[in-house]
Amino acid sequence: MIKELIIDSSPNGATIALLQDKQLVELHKEQVSNNYTVGDIYLGRIKKIMPSLNAAFVDVGYEKDAFLHYLDLGPQVQSLLKLTKQVRSGGYQSKLLDGFKLEADINKGGKISEILTKNQLIPVQIAKEPISTKGPRLSSDLSIAGRYVVLVPFSEAISISKKIKSNTERTRLRKVVESIKPKHFGVIIRTVSEGKGVDELQKDLLDLISKWEQFITKLPSVEPSKKVLGEIGRTSTILRDILNPDFQHIYTNDNSMFEEIRSYIHEISPDMESIVRMHKHKEPIFDHFGIEKQIKGAFGKTVNLAGGAYLVIEHTEALHVIDVNSGNRTASKENQEENAYQVNKEAAKEIARQLRLRDMGGIVVIDFIDMHKPQNRKELFDFLRAEMQYDRAKHTILPPSKFGLVQITRQRVRPEMNIVTSEVCPTCNGTGTIRPTILLMDDIENNFNYILTEQNEKGITLCVHPYIEAFIKKGIYNRQMKWFIKYGQWIKVKSNPSYQITEFHFFSSKDEEIKL
Repeated sequence: MIKELIIDSSPNGATIALLQDKQLVELHKEQVSNNYTVGDIYLGRIKKIMPSLNAAFVDVGYEKDAFLHYLDLGPQVQSLLKLTKQVRSGGYQSKLLDGFKLEADINKGGKISEILTKNQLIPVQIAKEPISTKGPRLSSDLSIAGRYVVLVPFSEAISISKKIKSNTERTRLRKVVESIKPKHFGVIIRTVSEGKGVDELQKDLLDLISKWEQFITKLPSVEPSKKVLGEIGRTSTILRDILNPDFQHIYTNDNSMFEEIRSYIHEISPDMESIVRMHKHKEPIFDHFGIEKQIKGAFGKTVNLAGGAYLVIEHTEALHVIDVNSGNRTASKENQEENAYQVNKEAAKEIARQLRLRDMGGIVVIDFIDMHKPQNRKELFDFLRAEMQYDRAKHTILPPSKFGLVQITRQRVRPEMNIVTSEVCPTCNGTGTIRPTILLMDDIENNFNYILTEQNEKGITLCVHPYIEAFIKKGIYNRQMKWFIKYGQWIKVKSNPSYQITEFHFFSSKDEEIKL
């Protein structure tokens, strides 16, 4: 499987597209103004204790108070509160936890009112970004993620990813981490650590310890409800989590982004630094790689499949519903059962992609085409599970119900990606009526008077529909020649088949559109 990362950078942020075998499978938007990214650590102030919910509402500077449940406090929350109080009062000087005495774990079935009080300060980490009308979801069980390991303060436990199957490798990794981890810090060993040496693991762990020291340094002076430690950008987070030898290229259209990514990859995987490329074509980066077309085809209520079938995707407040339709697919050679099975398999593959692409979270209900054979239903369920294994979000898939419905729950940590694919008609601007076509040449020439006479532009190009281009260039003494005589300069005329019949645009000598 060939993976590529295409990054379209703009002043407002970046749009990140992940391609697998040239097909778009993930789309992320990184906003410059987004201050509530999963992993960010804030110094929260308790605004309200809700005993009925066994939770608290916390001020982290967002317009709505964030939500902190008792089960998200973490077993060592008393140690965190004690450290925060000592550090802010100047009673604890060390940046690590060597001389710190840990408190006892809290009771799993306890009450939040026994732990927290109104106006109390507590460091909290964003577990879910603000979604719809809800504020962020928080956790005070802090962790700092790296490329190979995750650092967990106030713990001594070493956990190893279940995806590392070899007992020999698991034992080796445990011994390596035990020898390098600091006191009172737990470590989670990630899947990508498999086969890595002591130097790489130690460097990653030292980077995380440095971040913890930054947190302790900032804690005494930071104001309540402000950020103490920020997670790395969305681009670097994706690279940290999924970069592997399957990646062939990473393209970006921004010089600073190019240098940032190359520097980050040099740190985490120096041998792959050469895959970072700068996009230098005049054509927009998403158009050049065919991503814009894929976005238009993949988002929206109806998604067409290659075999003639299609999906209808509806979003509600409580859940997402996906209906599978056979469309114009015919069953001339196969029987009805076999045809339904093939359509369902094709739909299952696209549904797994759609969940990642739109980042749909919560409950998803899929209405596949009815199949009568239990064996076919089982094979479809197994096929869907196999396709969903590439999804990094936690998810659970239930077998088909008696009604043929498949239910999926999928982790939701940030707002769903929603892109409007319908466009306002550039000719009528949504009114359903257009200007008289007989006035088209008058409109173009009125703009010429403004651009050439008042703005004194040179070397402009008129871009129109192919039919209009043919009309302008028809005959020896044509419209283009008349314009040359009238304005004293040659005006280039190009056609664009995607234009509406009465649509036209002007471009400067630098190929930049002239806004009118």
